[in-house]
Amino acid sequence: MPIALLALTISAFAIGTTEFVIVGLLPTIAADLGVTLPSAGLLVSLYALGVAVGAPVLTALTGKVPRKLLLLSLMVLFTAGNLLAWQAPGYTSLVAARILTGLAHGVFFSIGSTIATSLVPKEKAASAIAIMFTGLTVALVTGVPLGTFIGQHFGWRETFLAVSALGVIAFIGSLLFVPKTIRHAPPASLLQQVQVLGQPRLLLVYAMTAVGYGGSFIAFTYLAPILQRVAGFGANAVSLVMLVYGVSVAFGNIWGGRLADRRGPISALKIIFLGLAAVLLLLTFTAADQWLVVLTVLLWGAVAFGNVAGLQVYVVQQAEHFTPRAVDVASGLNIAAFNLGIAGGAWGGGHIVEKLGLVHTGWIGALVVLGAFGLTALSGRLDRLNPRPAATRTERTVAAH
Repeated sequence: MPIALLALTISAFAIGTTEFVIVGLLPTIAADLGVTLPSAGLLVSLYALGVAVGAPVLTALTGKVPRKLLLLSLMVLFTAGNLLAWQAPGYTSLVAARILTGLAHGVFFSIGSTIATSLVPKEKAASAIAIMFTGLTVALVTGVPLGTFIGQHFGWRETFLAVSALGVIAFIGSLLFVPKTIRHAPPASLLQQVQVLGQPRLLLVYAMTAVGYGGSFIAFTYLAPILQRVAGFGANAVSLVMLVYGVSVAFGNIWGGRLADRRGPISALKIIFLGLAAVLLLLTFTAADQWLVVLTVLLWGAVAFGNVAGLQVYVVQQAEHFTPRAVDVASGLNIAAFNLGIAGGAWGGGHIVEKLGLVHTGWIGALVVLGAFGLTALSGRLDRLNPRPAATRTERTVAAH
Protein backbone atom coordinates (compact mmCIF):
# COMPACT_ATOMS: atom_id res chain seq x y z
CA MET A 1 0.00 0.00 0.00
CA PRO A 2 1.51 3.37 -1.00
CA ILE A 3 2.13 5.51 2.05
CA ALA A 4 0.29 8.36 0.29
CA LEU A 5 -2.84 6.19 0.44
CA LEU A 6 -2.37 5.93 4.19
CA ALA A 7 -2.35 9.74 4.37
CA LEU A 8 -5.71 9.79 2.55
CA THR A 9 -7.07 7.17 4.94
CA ILE A 10 -6.00 9.26 7.94
CA SER A 11 -7.76 12.24 6.37
CA ALA A 12 -10.94 10.17 5.93
CA PHE A 13 -10.66 9.00 9.54
CA ALA A 14 -10.34 12.57 10.83
CA ILE A 15 -13.25 13.78 8.70
CA GLY A 16 -15.48 10.87 9.69
CA THR A 17 -14.71 11.45 13.35
CA THR A 18 -15.56 15.15 13.27
CA GLU A 19 -18.84 14.50 11.43
CA PHE A 20 -20.28 11.93 13.84
CA VAL A 21 -18.57 12.66 17.17
CA ILE A 22 -20.91 15.60 17.69
CA VAL A 23 -23.74 13.09 18.33
CA GLY A 24 -22.12 11.92 21.56
CA LEU A 25 -21.41 15.49 22.69
CA LEU A 26 -24.79 17.17 22.16
CA PRO A 27 -25.89 17.23 25.83
CA THR A 28 -22.49 18.53 26.94
CA ILE A 29 -22.38 21.24 24.28
CA ALA A 30 -25.99 22.29 24.90
CA ALA A 31 -25.36 22.64 28.63
CA ASP A 32 -22.06 24.48 28.21
CA LEU A 33 -23.32 26.99 25.64
CA GLY A 34 -26.72 27.44 27.26
CA VAL A 35 -28.74 26.35 24.21
CA THR A 36 -31.54 23.81 23.79
CA LEU A 37 -30.96 20.29 22.50
CA PRO A 38 -32.71 21.10 19.19
CA SER A 39 -30.37 24.08 18.73
CA ALA A 40 -27.39 21.85 19.43
CA GLY A 41 -28.83 19.37 16.91
CA LEU A 42 -28.49 22.02 14.22
CA LEU A 43 -24.73 21.48 14.51
CA VAL A 44 -25.37 18.11 12.87
CA SER A 45 -27.80 19.51 10.28
CA LEU A 46 -25.66 22.43 9.15
CA TYR A 47 -22.52 20.30 8.90
CA ALA A 48 -24.35 17.82 6.66
CA LEU A 49 -25.78 20.70 4.63
CA GLY A 50 -22.23 22.00 4.15
CA VAL A 51 -21.21 18.58 2.85
CA ALA A 52 -24.20 18.37 0.50
CA VAL A 53 -23.49 21.82 -0.96
CA GLY A 54 -19.71 21.56 -0.88
CA ALA A 55 -19.47 18.26 -2.73
CA PRO A 56 -21.10 19.22 -6.06
CA VAL A 57 -20.62 22.99 -6.13
CA LEU A 58 -17.08 23.43 -4.83
CA THR A 59 -15.81 20.35 -6.66
CA ALA A 60 -17.02 21.87 -9.94
CA LEU A 61 -15.56 25.29 -9.11
CA THR A 62 -12.13 23.86 -8.19
CA GLY A 63 -11.87 21.59 -11.21
CA LYS A 64 -8.73 23.26 -12.58
CA VAL A 65 -6.84 23.38 -9.28
CA PRO A 66 -3.99 20.81 -9.08
CA ARG A 67 -5.15 17.87 -6.99
CA LYS A 68 -2.35 17.96 -4.42
CA LEU A 69 -2.78 21.70 -3.87
CA LEU A 70 -6.52 21.25 -3.50
CA LEU A 71 -6.05 18.33 -1.09
CA LEU A 72 -3.66 20.33 1.10
CA SER A 73 -5.99 23.34 1.02
CA LEU A 74 -8.90 21.16 2.13
CA MET A 75 -6.94 19.79 5.09
CA VAL A 76 -5.98 23.36 6.07
CA LEU A 77 -9.65 24.35 5.91
CA PHE A 78 -10.64 21.24 7.86
CA THR A 79 -8.04 21.87 10.57
CA ALA A 80 -8.93 25.56 10.77
CA GLY A 81 -12.61 24.71 11.16
CA ASN A 82 -11.91 22.35 14.05
CA LEU A 83 -9.57 24.86 15.70
CA LEU A 84 -12.33 27.44 15.43
CA ALA A 85 -14.71 24.95 17.07
CA TRP A 86 -12.13 24.41 19.85
CA GLN A 87 -11.96 28.14 20.56
CA ALA A 88 -15.54 29.04 19.64
CA PRO A 89 -16.68 31.78 22.05
CA GLY A 90 -20.34 30.95 21.52
CA TYR A 91 -22.96 29.03 19.62
CA THR A 92 -22.87 31.14 16.43
CA SER A 93 -19.13 30.74 15.95
CA LEU A 94 -19.43 26.99 16.56
CA VAL A 95 -22.07 26.81 13.82
CA ALA A 96 -19.69 28.65 11.45
CA ALA A 97 -16.91 26.20 12.34
CA ARG A 98 -19.14 23.22 11.57
CA ILE A 99 -20.16 24.63 8.18
CA LEU A 100 -16.49 25.22 7.28
CA THR A 101 -15.50 21.67 8.09
CA GLY A 102 -18.56 20.36 6.23
CA LEU A 103 -17.45 22.17 3.05
CA ALA A 104 -14.01 20.56 3.31
CA HIS A 105 -15.62 17.15 3.88
CA GLY A 106 -17.74 17.37 0.74
CA VAL A 107 -14.90 18.24 -1.63
CA PHE A 108 -12.45 15.77 -0.02
CA PHE A 109 -14.58 12.73 -0.77
CA SER A 110 -15.34 14.05 -4.25
CA ILE A 111 -11.64 14.17 -5.19
CA GLY A 112 -10.32 11.51 -2.80
CA SER A 113 -11.29 8.57 -5.01
CA THR A 114 -9.53 10.11 -8.01
CA ILE A 115 -6.36 10.69 -6.02
CA ALA A 116 -6.46 7.20 -4.49
CA THR A 117 -6.78 5.47 -7.85
CA SER A 118 -3.92 7.53 -9.28
CA LEU A 119 -1.58 6.07 -6.65
CA VAL A 120 -1.96 2.42 -7.71
CA PRO A 121 -2.08 0.33 -10.90
CA LYS A 122 -5.45 0.24 -12.65
CA GLU A 123 -6.22 -3.31 -11.53
CA LYS A 124 -5.97 -2.17 -7.89
CA ALA A 125 -8.14 0.94 -8.21
CA ALA A 126 -11.18 -0.49 -6.38
CA SER A 127 -8.99 -1.73 -3.53
CA ALA A 128 -7.40 1.71 -3.19
CA ILE A 129 -10.80 3.38 -2.87
CA ALA A 130 -11.94 0.75 -0.36
CA ILE A 131 -8.81 1.33 1.75
CA MET A 132 -9.39 5.07 1.81
CA PHE A 133 -13.04 4.64 2.84
CA THR A 134 -12.07 2.32 5.69
CA GLY A 135 -11.09 5.57 7.40
CA LEU A 136 -14.81 6.34 7.78
CA THR A 137 -15.61 2.91 9.21
CA VAL A 138 -12.69 3.05 11.63
CA ALA A 139 -13.85 6.53 12.68
CA LEU A 140 -17.23 5.11 13.71
CA VAL A 141 -15.61 2.20 15.55
CA THR A 142 -12.82 4.08 17.35
CA GLY A 143 -12.75 7.81 16.57
CA VAL A 144 -16.32 8.62 17.63
CA PRO A 145 -16.27 6.74 20.96
CA LEU A 146 -12.77 8.03 21.72
CA GLY A 147 -13.79 11.60 20.85
CA THR A 148 -16.89 11.22 23.01
CA PHE A 149 -14.70 9.93 25.88
CA ILE A 150 -12.38 12.93 25.55
CA GLY A 151 -15.35 15.28 25.51
CA GLN A 152 -16.92 13.73 28.60
CA HIS A 153 -13.68 13.77 30.64
CA PHE A 154 -11.83 16.87 29.42
CA GLY A 155 -14.53 18.99 27.78
CA TRP A 156 -16.07 18.99 24.32
CA ARG A 157 -13.63 21.62 23.08
CA GLU A 158 -10.71 19.25 23.59
CA THR A 159 -12.37 16.76 21.24
CA PHE A 160 -12.13 19.28 18.42
CA LEU A 161 -8.54 20.04 19.37
CA ALA A 162 -7.73 16.32 19.08
CA VAL A 163 -9.39 16.14 15.66
CA SER A 164 -7.39 19.21 14.61
CA ALA A 165 -4.22 17.28 15.49
CA LEU A 166 -5.39 14.49 13.18
CA GLY A 167 -5.89 17.09 10.46
CA VAL A 168 -2.30 18.30 10.91
CA ILE A 169 -0.99 14.72 10.67
CA ALA A 170 -3.02 14.14 7.50
CA PHE A 171 -1.75 17.42 6.03
CA ILE A 172 1.89 16.53 6.71
CA GLY A 173 1.42 13.03 5.28
CA SER A 174 -0.19 14.42 2.12
CA LEU A 175 2.48 17.12 1.80
CA LEU A 176 5.33 14.61 2.03
CA PHE A 177 3.97 11.61 0.16
CA VAL A 178 1.20 12.55 -2.27
CA PRO A 179 2.82 13.19 -5.68
CA LYS A 180 2.67 16.69 -7.11
CA THR A 181 1.42 15.62 -10.52
CA ILE A 182 -1.87 13.75 -10.36
CA ARG A 183 -3.75 13.39 -13.62
CA HIS A 184 -7.44 14.01 -13.37
CA ALA A 185 -10.33 14.55 -15.68
CA PRO A 186 -12.18 17.81 -15.08
CA PRO A 187 -15.09 17.22 -12.71
CA ALA A 188 -18.63 17.53 -13.93
CA SER A 189 -19.87 21.07 -14.41
CA LEU A 190 -22.83 22.38 -12.49
CA LEU A 191 -24.85 22.19 -15.71
CA GLN A 192 -24.08 18.48 -16.09
CA GLN A 193 -25.12 17.90 -12.50
CA VAL A 194 -28.40 19.73 -13.04
CA GLN A 195 -29.04 17.56 -16.12
CA VAL A 196 -28.65 14.43 -14.00
CA LEU A 197 -31.19 15.87 -11.55
CA GLY A 198 -33.62 16.08 -14.46
CA GLN A 199 -33.92 12.28 -14.57
CA PRO A 200 -36.98 11.18 -12.56
CA ARG A 201 -35.65 7.66 -11.92
CA LEU A 202 -32.43 9.01 -10.44
CA LEU A 203 -34.39 11.49 -8.34
CA LEU A 204 -36.33 8.52 -6.99
CA VAL A 205 -33.08 6.85 -5.86
CA TYR A 206 -31.91 10.10 -4.24
CA ALA A 207 -35.25 10.30 -2.43
CA MET A 208 -34.77 6.72 -1.17
CA THR A 209 -31.35 7.70 0.19
CA ALA A 210 -32.43 11.00 1.75
CA VAL A 211 -35.63 9.68 3.33
CA GLY A 212 -33.97 6.50 4.61
CA TYR A 213 -31.11 8.28 6.31
CA GLY A 214 -33.33 11.15 7.38
CA GLY A 215 -35.52 8.75 9.33
CA SER A 216 -32.55 7.15 11.06
CA PHE A 217 -30.97 10.48 12.01
CA ILE A 218 -34.20 11.79 13.53
CA ALA A 219 -33.33 9.51 16.44
CA PHE A 220 -29.57 8.99 16.04
CA THR A 221 -28.82 12.70 16.37
CA TYR A 222 -30.31 12.59 19.87
CA LEU A 223 -28.92 9.20 20.92
CA ALA A 224 -26.68 10.65 23.65
CA PRO A 225 -29.50 12.60 25.40
CA ILE A 226 -31.76 9.53 25.06
CA LEU A 227 -29.12 7.41 26.78
CA GLN A 228 -28.60 9.98 29.54
CA ARG A 229 -32.04 11.44 30.16
CA VAL A 230 -34.30 8.49 29.32
CA ALA A 231 -32.16 5.40 30.00
CA GLY A 232 -30.36 7.00 32.93
CA PHE A 233 -26.79 6.33 31.82
CA GLY A 234 -24.02 8.51 33.21
CA ALA A 235 -22.22 10.77 30.75
CA ASN A 236 -19.13 8.57 30.84
CA ALA A 237 -21.07 5.50 29.68
CA VAL A 238 -22.16 7.16 26.44
CA SER A 239 -18.75 6.63 24.84
CA LEU A 240 -18.97 2.89 25.57
CA VAL A 241 -22.41 2.66 23.96
CA MET A 242 -21.07 4.56 20.94
CA LEU A 243 -18.29 1.96 20.73
CA VAL A 244 -20.92 -0.81 20.67
CA TYR A 245 -22.71 1.06 17.90
CA GLY A 246 -19.52 1.56 15.87
CA VAL A 247 -18.49 -2.10 16.02
CA SER A 248 -21.98 -3.11 14.94
CA VAL A 249 -21.84 -0.65 12.02
CA ALA A 250 -18.60 -2.24 10.81
CA PHE A 251 -20.22 -5.67 10.66
CA GLY A 252 -23.42 -4.23 9.23
CA ASN A 253 -21.57 -2.66 6.30
CA ILE A 254 -20.06 -6.02 5.37
CA TRP A 255 -23.38 -7.83 5.79
CA GLY A 256 -25.25 -5.21 3.76
CA GLY A 257 -22.76 -5.39 0.90
CA ARG A 258 -22.97 -9.18 0.73
CA LEU A 259 -26.76 -9.07 0.90
CA ALA A 260 -26.84 -6.63 -2.05
CA ASP A 261 -24.52 -8.91 -4.02
CA ARG A 262 -26.60 -12.00 -3.26
CA ARG A 263 -30.18 -10.66 -3.46
CA GLY A 264 -29.73 -7.63 -5.70
CA PRO A 265 -29.92 -4.01 -4.49
CA ILE A 266 -33.70 -3.61 -4.41
CA SER A 267 -34.37 -6.76 -2.37
CA ALA A 268 -31.48 -5.97 -0.03
CA LEU A 269 -32.63 -2.38 0.47
CA LYS A 270 -36.19 -3.45 1.27
CA ILE A 271 -34.91 -5.91 3.89
CA ILE A 272 -32.58 -3.34 5.46
CA PHE A 273 -35.14 -0.51 5.47
CA LEU A 274 -37.70 -2.79 7.13
CA GLY A 275 -35.12 -3.86 9.70
CA LEU A 276 -34.17 -0.25 10.39
CA ALA A 277 -37.80 0.78 10.83
CA ALA A 278 -38.35 -2.13 13.24
CA VAL A 279 -35.31 -1.17 15.33
CA LEU A 280 -36.36 2.49 15.53
CA LEU A 281 -39.84 1.44 16.62
CA LEU A 282 -38.28 -0.89 19.19
CA LEU A 283 -36.25 2.02 20.56
CA THR A 284 -39.50 3.70 21.63
CA PHE A 285 -40.18 0.82 24.04
CA THR A 286 -36.61 -0.01 25.16
CA ALA A 287 -35.20 3.49 25.67
CA ALA A 288 -35.95 3.51 29.40
CA ASP A 289 -34.20 0.19 30.13
CA GLN A 290 -30.39 0.27 30.11
CA TRP A 291 -29.77 -3.33 29.01
CA LEU A 292 -32.51 -3.32 26.40
CA VAL A 293 -31.49 0.02 24.92
CA VAL A 294 -27.87 -1.17 24.51
CA LEU A 295 -29.17 -4.26 22.71
CA THR A 296 -31.31 -2.00 20.53
CA VAL A 297 -28.30 0.18 19.70
CA LEU A 298 -26.37 -2.97 18.77
CA LEU A 299 -29.15 -3.98 16.35
CA TRP A 300 -29.41 -0.41 15.09
CA GLY A 301 -25.77 -0.29 14.10
CA ALA A 302 -26.15 -3.50 12.11
CA VAL A 303 -28.73 -1.91 9.79
CA ALA A 304 -28.02 1.82 10.08
CA PHE A 305 -25.37 1.96 7.32
CA GLY A 306 -25.92 -1.48 5.82
CA ASN A 307 -27.77 0.06 2.89
CA VAL A 308 -24.79 2.15 1.69
CA ALA A 309 -23.54 -0.50 -0.73
CA GLY A 310 -26.99 -1.26 -2.10
CA LEU A 311 -27.85 2.39 -2.66
CA GLN A 312 -24.54 3.14 -4.39
CA VAL A 313 -24.75 0.05 -6.60
CA TYR A 314 -28.34 0.84 -7.50
CA VAL A 315 -27.73 4.48 -8.36
CA VAL A 316 -24.84 3.42 -10.64
CA GLN A 317 -27.08 0.84 -12.34
CA GLN A 318 -29.76 3.44 -12.95
CA ALA A 319 -27.24 6.04 -14.13
CA GLU A 320 -25.68 3.58 -16.60
CA HIS A 321 -29.11 3.19 -18.13
CA PHE A 322 -30.49 6.75 -18.01
CA THR A 323 -27.36 8.96 -17.95
CA PRO A 324 -24.51 6.76 -19.22
CA ARG A 325 -22.19 9.73 -19.73
CA ALA A 326 -22.60 11.01 -16.19
CA VAL A 327 -22.38 7.90 -14.00
CA ASP A 328 -19.80 9.42 -11.66
CA VAL A 329 -21.90 12.58 -11.30
CA ALA A 330 -24.96 10.53 -10.42
CA SER A 331 -22.99 8.54 -7.84
CA GLY A 332 -21.60 11.71 -6.26
CA LEU A 333 -25.03 13.29 -6.03
CA ASN A 334 -26.21 10.27 -4.05
CA ILE A 335 -23.62 11.22 -1.39
CA ALA A 336 -25.17 14.69 -1.38
CA ALA A 337 -28.62 13.09 -0.92
CA PHE A 338 -27.24 11.10 2.02
CA ASN A 339 -26.13 14.30 3.72
CA LEU A 340 -29.35 16.13 2.89
CA GLY A 341 -31.12 13.28 4.66
CA ILE A 342 -28.89 13.71 7.71
CA ALA A 343 -29.51 17.45 7.71
CA GLY A 344 -33.27 17.05 7.43
CA GLY A 345 -33.40 14.24 9.98
CA ALA A 346 -31.43 16.16 12.60
CA TRP A 347 -33.54 19.27 12.00
CA GLY A 348 -36.82 17.35 12.17
CA GLY A 349 -35.64 15.44 15.22
CA GLY A 350 -35.02 18.72 16.97
CA HIS A 351 -38.61 19.79 16.45
CA ILE A 352 -39.86 16.41 17.71
CA VAL A 353 -37.70 16.70 20.85
CA GLU A 354 -38.98 20.23 21.45
CA LYS A 355 -42.67 19.49 20.89
CA LEU A 356 -43.09 15.85 22.00
CA GLY A 357 -39.97 14.63 23.76
CA LEU A 358 -36.88 12.49 23.13
CA VAL A 359 -38.54 9.08 23.14
CA HIS A 360 -40.85 10.01 20.25
CA THR A 361 -37.93 10.33 17.82
CA GLY A 362 -37.88 6.52 17.54
CA TRP A 363 -41.34 5.73 16.24
CA ILE A 364 -41.53 8.84 14.06
CA GLY A 365 -38.15 7.96 12.56
CA ALA A 366 -39.52 4.46 11.90
CA LEU A 367 -42.46 5.91 9.95
CA VAL A 368 -40.08 8.00 7.82
CA VAL A 369 -37.90 4.96 7.08
CA LEU A 370 -41.04 3.08 6.03
CA GLY A 371 -41.45 5.87 3.50
CA ALA A 372 -38.01 4.97 2.11
CA PHE A 373 -39.16 1.32 1.95
CA GLY A 374 -42.20 2.43 -0.07
CA LEU A 375 -40.03 4.43 -2.48
CA THR A 376 -37.74 1.42 -2.88
CA ALA A 377 -40.69 -0.87 -3.63
CA LEU A 378 -41.96 1.68 -6.18
CA SER A 379 -38.57 1.83 -7.90
CA GLY A 380 -38.43 -1.97 -8.03
CA ARG A 381 -41.89 -2.07 -9.58
CA LEU A 382 -40.83 0.46 -12.23
CA ASP A 383 -37.82 -1.73 -12.98
CA ARG A 384 -40.11 -4.69 -13.57
CA LEU A 385 -42.38 -2.65 -15.83
CA ASN A 386 -39.33 -1.56 -17.83
CA PRO A 387 -37.09 -4.63 -17.59
CA ARG A 388 -34.41 -3.48 -20.03
CA PRO A 389 -31.17 -4.22 -18.18
CA ALA A 390 -28.85 -1.29 -17.67
CA ALA A 391 -25.65 -2.04 -19.55
CA THR A 392 -22.64 -2.28 -17.31
CA ARG A 393 -19.43 -0.53 -18.18
CA THR A 394 -17.89 -3.90 -19.02
CA GLU A 395 -20.76 -4.74 -21.38
CA ARG A 396 -20.50 -1.35 -23.10
CA THR A 397 -16.77 -1.87 -23.57
CA VAL A 398 -17.34 -5.33 -25.08
CA ALA A 399 -20.05 -3.94 -27.37
CA ALA A 400 -17.75 -1.14 -28.50
CA HIS A 401 -15.17 -3.72 -29.61
